[in-house]
Amino acid sequence: MIIENTRMKCLLNPSEEEMIQREPLLKYSFYLSSKNNLLLNTIDTIRNKLDIGITDKYINSDLVGDASILTWFWTLGAYEIVRTMTQTKDCFSIRLVQDLLVLNQKLAKVRMPNAKMEKKGKKEPVNSNRSFDGWDVKTKDLLIGDPDDYVSARDLFNLYDKTFSSIVVTDIIKYHEESKEYNTKE
Repeated sequence: MIIENTRMKCLLNPSEEEMIQREPLLKYSFYLSSKNNLLLNTIDTIRNKLDIGITDKYINSDLVGDASILTWFWTLGAYEIVRTMTQTKDCFSIRLVQDLLVLNQKLAKVRMPNAKMEKKGKKEPVNSNRSFDGWDVKTKDLLIGDPDDYVSARDLFNLYDKTFSSIVVTDIIKYHEESKEYNTKE
């Protein structure tokens, strides 16, 4: 489960150290950290829509449809955050970079079919006459990405949450702009 929304609670006159302790990504980028918080909240919203929208007696297709659309947007945003972080991997601990690379691969598996309508790693189209995703009614889940090789949305949410919730202050080595990605002398 997502951390008890500790990032969202307001601190009264916090010191910079208190803010970074609570939200280590601030040490890397205020902008990216705020986008991460939005994605974590979106996960909560999607899960809630699926939990309410799929019951033993009925499926509320409006709620499940909303969850599906939000999942599509979430996937694009999550991929871009993780891509940015893996491009500037010198800003992070080796442990965090390894976790981000695993997450990046899982997100890319979904992003390619959803955003580019191609199978990941191939110049081969996915079927364009398909629904956004499949529904696993038993687990109240969305099956996303390539319909021939789908991914559980809940599993992807859990991996994202686990990866970002594991970040501690010592995982952040330097600020985004200090990355060698942007400071190469030719």
